[in-house]
Amino acid sequence: MARKLLTALAVLLLAATSAFAQERGIGAGRVEIGAFPGGGMFFTRTSNGNEPGFGNYSLGGSFTWNVNRYVGLEGEGGGTLGVRQGFTLADTAYTNQRSPSTWMYHGNVVANPGGSDRALIPYLTAGLGGITLSPRREASLLGIENYKTFLTGNLGGGVRWFAAPHLGFRGDYRLFVVENSNTAPLFFGGETRYGHRVQGGLVFTY
Repeated sequence: MARKLLTALAVLLLAATSAFAQERGIGAGRVEIGAFPGGGMFFTRTSNGNEPGFGNYSLGGSFTWNVNRYVGLEGEGGGTLGVRQGFTLADTAYTNQRSPSTWMYHGNVVANPGGSDRALIPYLTAGLGGITLSPRREASLLGIENYKTFLTGNLGGGVRWFAAPHLGFRGDYRLFVVENSNTAPLFFGGETRYGHRVQGGLVFTY
């Protein structure tokens, strides 16, 4: 008798918890707006060593429309801010040089393998877009005199965690592949470049 009573209580508790979670709306909604105030973007040195590796501060935002539980379409924009660092360019060693800032914009497909109607949502993403080098601030010292845009692809993933209705946190990693250009400045883009971006932020869902 006691076992049956405990079983019935467990079933009732499970049903109540499930109903409570549905009522609260935990998980991704149809629309998500992301804000990423902090992160880092790191470009590796080219294979021939002509273009240096460097890191920038990363920030931006995103808008995602979830077609269904498993697939979403995302547009993201933002950029990176150059920071002072050391690197070598054309046999010249820079010890306290600010790297060039960039603008970035991409359209991505987001896949949620386990569905998006839960509190913890791992995801995979891939997309295409562009990155624009900015000639402002100290970029002219590196031979960057004009805005220059490169075609860029990205591949990565991360996790979204919704601790309350309509509010969550997101950690994201992307590998960026930047197509080379014959008109690129000496500092960046003469060869295919590879960048790694790690960032975290808030997600507002509706």
